[in-house]
Amino acid sequence: MNTVKKKTGFLYTLKKNKVAYAYIAPFYILFAIFGLFPIVAGFGISFFRWDGISAMHFMGLDNYINLFKDTLFWKAMGNTLFIGIIAHIPILLGGLALAYILNSNLVKGENIFKTIYFMPMVTSSVAISIIFQNLFGNNYGIINWFLGLFGQVPINWLGGDGSLIKVAVIAMFAWKWVGWNMVIYLAGMQGINADIYEAAKIDGASNSRVMFSIVIPLLKPIIIFTIIQSSIGMFNLFTEPFILTNSSWTGGVNNGGLTLMMYLLNKAPQGGNSYGYASACAYVITIIIVIISVGVNQMTEDKPNGRRKHL
Repeated sequence: MNTVKKKTGFLYTLKKNKVAYAYIAPFYILFAIFGLFPIVAGFGISFFRWDGISAMHFMGLDNYINLFKDTLFWKAMGNTLFIGIIAHIPILLGGLALAYILNSNLVKGENIFKTIYFMPMVTSSVAISIIFQNLFGNNYGIINWFLGLFGQVPINWLGGDGSLIKVAVIAMFAWKWVGWNMVIYLAGMQGINADIYEAAKIDGASNSRVMFSIVIPLLKPIIIFTIIQSSIGMFNLFTEPFILTNSSWTGGVNNGGLTLMMYLLNKAPQGGNSYGYASACAYVITIIIVIISVGVNQMTEDKPNGRRKHL
């Protein structure tokens, strides 16, 4: 009996599906030019000293070593992590609470509230920064005016020793992201079978019990996604602290508002022309984001219950 040998291989598959590959080819071509090439080229540049014009000089790991020796880099790292960790508390808890309230039909006009809370995500960061600059202003700020009604002296939020600049940045960062998380959590809650909620009510479960025993466990993959997304936003934080500190590349007084992205852009291309050093900084930030993403997934991963073996 003659058997027909099945044709396999990359070239055969490419020829067989040439029409489909022709349709998706533009995406991969554009990605290779504007996505993959800059990623690979940036990694290569991080090992050189280059000002963008003259010849490149190979430096090996010197850019990375000098980066870790720079106290200003660690200052920016500390500020970024502090802002992100503190801001994540109202972002996560506030988003969950608002989503639960809207999902439980405790208020009317759900779509209106969704639009209001999501609006900061589609509003210009520069406009938001100017508004918060006026809110936290020293002499004419609304917050100081309100505190003055209770006899409190004006607080120099954006000046002084620089320690309170992070308070303004945290307030703005949380205000911007809480609506984004609320919409995502609300979509996840609406995807939970209504019979589960009904069964919980029949069993006499309170709202808090339903929240912590049903909603949060079922939303865990979505919560992980939002943590990773807002963590990426934390390391990309630039416009808000830059405007709040009057366009200061050093982050205001005592570098109180300096973030990693401000530190990077100050090296190149905005503040300077140390492209190799800036590329090294960019890849360190990338590695940190990857570590945080993997760490969050590992800590929240469901581990199978296993029996301990006794010798």
